[in-house]
Amino acid sequence: MSGGWGFETRQIHAGAIVDGEAGARITPIYQSAGYVLDDFDDGVERFAGRSAKRAYSRNDNPTNVVAARRIADLEGGADAVLVASGQAAIAAALHALAQAGDHILTTDRLYEGTREMVRGSLARQGLEFEQLPIDADEERWVAAVRPTTRAIYAESIANPLGEVADLALLGRVSARTGVPLVVDNTVATPYLCRPFEHGAAVVIHSTSKWLGGHGSVIGGAVVDSGAFDWSAERFPHLHAPRPHGAPSFAERFGSAAYGAYLRSVVVLEHGPTFPPTSAFLLLHGIETLSLRMERHVANARAVVAALAAHPAVARVHHPDHDDAQAEVVGRMLPDGAGSVVSVELRGGRAAARAFLDRLRLVSQMTHIGDVRTLAIHTGSTIHGKLAEEERLALGITPGLVRISVGLERADDIVADLEQALEGLALEEPAP
Repeated sequence: MSGGWGFETRQIHAGAIVDGEAGARITPIYQSAGYVLDDFDDGVERFAGRSAKRAYSRNDNPTNVVAARRIADLEGGADAVLVASGQAAIAAALHALAQAGDHILTTDRLYEGTREMVRGSLARQGLEFEQLPIDADEERWVAAVRPTTRAIYAESIANPLGEVADLALLGRVSARTGVPLVVDNTVATPYLCRPFEHGAAVVIHSTSKWLGGHGSVIGGAVVDSGAFDWSAERFPHLHAPRPHGAPSFAERFGSAAYGAYLRSVVVLEHGPTFPPTSAFLLLHGIETLSLRMERHVANARAVVAALAAHPAVARVHHPDHDDAQAEVVGRMLPDGAGSVVSVELRGGRAAARAFLDRLRLVSQMTHIGDVRTLAIHTGSTIHGKLAEEERLALGITPGLVRISVGLERADDIVADLEQALEGLALEEPAP
């Protein structure tokens, strides 16, 4: 968006269109599978990708384009594509980079749904993943890069324990090795962290979370920085000549080659279509992102302060409450470290059960980034498929409860949490 407008202005106006037929100021829902061709030759041009006009809504819908452009603008990127979910965004982003036999580096702190995909469907498709500690130094990351490495993947704030990736360090690794840095920025949002400023090439969002904000829609987004050199030998599908003499994506789109390939090949062929009705609701959520994030951060800090002092709580996990990562948090997240707070209860699983079942205001459910405060016992749900030793290796203790702090009045949230903690056991029961 031109004009040098601030974040709060761009979250309302970036990418907006005024409907040419009715002059509607709010972006309409273009609920249409396809678009009428002007004539025979127009159809040829659209399907050849030589026309700016749309061919099909599987990968190109006007409502979706506005939401995608707004997210790209807020992240400081050049292009974005909306897909059906955050999981679809991860899969699409990696499919646009790698094929069977390729290697992808990740941190060892990933959302469990991502870990399941990495170990499951993506591994079965021939992608090899290697994990490094989230705090590994720059030389260790560089040494791990192979000729077949196609991406370095990290979460800006890991879910559920809040470890923060040093994106500046990973950005330097990317610059030194020519391997693009892909960052899931869901928990931080572009209001708190913009990975492109630290050298990322691709940013992923589950738009179901804070961007939408109201728990009403599922969706995902993949954002292209527009700054990475996709003509590198690592990406022949982007720089090699295409069938029938067509120019390569790098020749035609330059630094925007990745976004073009993602939209016109991966999304078109796999079809993870994002409904325009969902894009309409997403746009309304984005319009208040800065206001909501300020409140989310403030409420999370109040919850951290209250729970850290409670005798039934053994440990609180939140980036602002971790001295070991204070320096990287200060650099990466100067305006706040999100609103996911995880607590370890001294009484273990039994205490977690009692705590969750006593909650009155806070909803017991699997989701984060809602205006409502939510809580869940991840060890028996999200991480329930893992063996106990695997959970413990990830820091998922028997008494761990994840809380997504919402926008209710802070003292009401704290009061509900404290009444649910009242009288809980102060030590883990014997096995």
